[in-house]
Amino acid sequence: MKIQLLPSTFDQQGRATAAQHLSCYIIDDCVAIDAGSLALALTDAQRRTVRDVIVTHPHMDHIATLPLFIDDLFATLEEPVRVHATAEVIELLERNVFNWEVYPRFTELSNDKTRVMQYVPVRPGEDFKVGHLRVKAVAVNHVVPTIGMVFSDGKTSVAFSSDTASTEGFWQTVNAASRLDALLIESSFPNSMALLAEASGHYTPATLSEDLRKLSHTNAEILVVHVKPAYRELIVRELEALKIPNLRPMEPGREYEW
Repeated sequence: MKIQLLPSTFDQQGRATAAQHLSCYIIDDCVAIDAGSLALALTDAQRRTVRDVIVTHPHMDHIATLPLFIDDLFATLEEPVRVHATAEVIELLERNVFNWEVYPRFTELSNDKTRVMQYVPVRPGEDFKVGHLRVKAVAVNHVVPTIGMVFSDGKTSVAFSSDTASTEGFWQTVNAASRLDALLIESSFPNSMALLAEASGHYTPATLSEDLRKLSHTNAEILVVHVKPAYRELIVRELEALKIPNLRPMEPGREYEW
C-alpha cells in the first residue's frame, strides 16, 4: 500500500515544504482521505484515477478544494466522484458548501456521460468498501462530528485518527485489527497550549504520548500529522523528546509504502 500526504505549500522552486495548512492523503493513487489540498497537488496521473474521497469532517482544512477538484473534472468525468461521509457530514456539506450559493450542488448536475458527484453514506462502527480498500470508521473526539478509521487492502492495514483529542473508541478499533503496519496520528499544538488543544479537540505531544500507551500494536510505524505550521518546529522537538523509536512527523509529498 502506498500513501502520500499531499503538500499544501511550496517553495520558490516548486518543491513541497513541511508547512501543512491543508489535509489530504492519497492511497494507491486512487482513494483520497479528505480534500484540503486535493485540487492543488495531485499529479496529472492521480487526477485521472482518484474518484473516491472519504471526508472525515467538514472543517475547511479538510474540504477546501473538494469543490474545485470536481469543478476541474466536470466535463471529462465518466463516473461520479464518490464522497464517502457520515450522514451528519453530508448534511453539513450540502447546507454550507454545495448549496448553490458557495458552490453548485454537484449531486444534481451531470455532464454528457455521468452525474458528476455522488454521496455514499458511511456509519461509524461498520465496515464498508472504498475502491479496493476495506474500511472501518470510528467516531473520534473532535468539536464537530468526525471519524477516524482503519483501512486495509487485504495485505496491509493502516489506522488514521483524523482530528481528535484523547479518545477510547479509536484505540479499541485499532487494537482489534489483526495487524497494523502504520498509524497516522495527529498532534496539532505544542504542550504549552494544552488547554486550547483540549478545547478544540486536538492532541499535544504530551497527550499523544499518554494515549499511545493504549496501542497494543507495538511494531507499527507512527507518523504524526496535522502539525500546525505556526508551531511546527516546537512540536517536532517535543515529539523527538518523547524518545519513541518508531514515531516521526509525516513528510508532505513523500510516498510511503508498506
